[in-house]
Amino acid sequence: MVNLAPAYAALDRFLEEKIQQANIPGMVVALTDREHLLRVSTYGFADIATRAPVTPDTLFEIGSISKSFTSMLLLQLQAEGRLDLHVPVTRYLPWFQVQSTYEPITVHHLLSHTAGITSGVDFAPSSRYSTWALRETTAASAPGTHFHYSNVAYQALGYLLEELLHQPYAQILQERLLTPLGMHATEPVFTHETRKRLAVGYEYFYDDRPNLATSALAPATWLECGAGDGSISATAADLAIYLRLLLNKGQGSQVLSEANYHLMTQRLIQMEEGVFYGYGLFTSERDGSRAIGHHGEMVGYRSILLADPEHGLGTIVFVNGPANPFGIANFALKLLRAASLGETLPEPPALSTALSIEHVADYTGIYRCGDNDKVLVITHEKGQLRLEYQGEGILLARLNASPDVFYTDHPAFALYPLRFVRDKGKIVELYHGSDWYVSEQAMVSTTFTPPPHWETYVGHYRSYNPWLSNFRIVLRKGALIFIYPSGEEKKLTALGNTSDSFRIGEEEYEPECIHFDTVVNQRTLRASIAGGDYFRTFTP
Repeated sequence: MVNLAPAYAALDRFLEEKIQQANIPGMVVALTDREHLLRVSTYGFADIATRAPVTPDTLFEIGSISKSFTSMLLLQLQAEGRLDLHVPVTRYLPWFQVQSTYEPITVHHLLSHTAGITSGVDFAPSSRYSTWALRETTAASAPGTHFHYSNVAYQALGYLLEELLHQPYAQILQERLLTPLGMHATEPVFTHETRKRLAVGYEYFYDDRPNLATSALAPATWLECGAGDGSISATAADLAIYLRLLLNKGQGSQVLSEANYHLMTQRLIQMEEGVFYGYGLFTSERDGSRAIGHHGEMVGYRSILLADPEHGLGTIVFVNGPANPFGIANFALKLLRAASLGETLPEPPALSTALSIEHVADYTGIYRCGDNDKVLVITHEKGQLRLEYQGEGILLARLNASPDVFYTDHPAFALYPLRFVRDKGKIVELYHGSDWYVSEQAMVSTTFTPPPHWETYVGHYRSYNPWLSNFRIVLRKGALIFIYPSGEEKKLTALGNTSDSFRIGEEEYEPECIHFDTVVNQRTLRASIAGGDYFRTFTP
């Protein structure tokens, strides 16, 4: 019998450090092979306020891992002859509508995130209305040509299931998957009653700016969910039953055929280098190994299901906070695989985001603002970047290990990251919100003439949407920039010379668009994204 104790000990040592480094409130990790649950380990708190610990019976919202359940249900109906994946969605949902000059969107396109439609911003408590409101959006590319992750696509698929079976989604999921699999601790949808068993979810205290792993947390906004894109809450051990179903390709079950397993894990469309999407699951082929799985993200919760089908091993990680569990799951799977093969256990991934000494000098120097008299001076000490500001030496931290992006919570700079820009490998500029700075060593044009009315769009916009509660629009180097709270940026592309509508992004196949209206005192008061309204707020 394989001795897994050293792998478990190595995982625990890594997680002890990771929990401190990433400020994780609570976590549960399940490990399984094809036949048995190997281990469930719990860490931290289900409720920080009461110091209630996470236990094996604690429920977590699993988010978009639920999409694979919706996919599996639809494939069951296809096998029963009740559904054709390659006919227009409107055959089953006559009210489904998207403005488009392309061929009709099929069920296949929704399943594979290739419909060319918006991801959706979950602006309405009723996701059925969000699905109906797709008629106010435009398909940006021909179906089947580009991957663009879409929650609203799977919301539509959940309603399609309801139309075909004349039952609520929760009942369909319970009767066709959860009960047959023996997942008795899993809830198909979550309501206020479910909340009593759930770990408390946490998000960063500040929702309007980037955050470091050590940033303060606060209890997350509560919401109910009953849609096909992410309504399940489960214990880790229960979800491991589902993971074993996948590891066995459905063999011995009545709910998943091997043919349908292969449909779910087919390489239909590339998501990123080495990662492909099928129907509700991704397939990763990197570092010489193959993995299947799915991430999940809900307000206050993060999760991942990750499996090595070749070696019959899998892991599940739940976190009740904003930490990314992928690195944890990936290392756990590597440990499990090495131990089962009798190989030397791998070293844990580095947790530090510090720069190497040879790279730190790339960023140091004097940067002058391109359209005012501001100057930023970047120095370094022992591999740590420092921003010299009004006699202070402010330490900069890499933002989530992103290349060339740094952050400080100093009040003068906290709303945006500092984003260094390279040209042919050399740093030439530095962006911070609307300000752009040019390195003294670079030759960069500083003359730009945007349309005068673009100034009316600049500002901070908010809604009560817990998924995307706010964003900022800045004007930099003659371009309008959409800045997410995380610090991620996308350039706005005008849709016509005089239009108040823009594509969020530069590629023509980007389906996300924003429209500004209601101008008072030369400032727009409202911005709409995928049918969801945001309103200018008083904060910068």
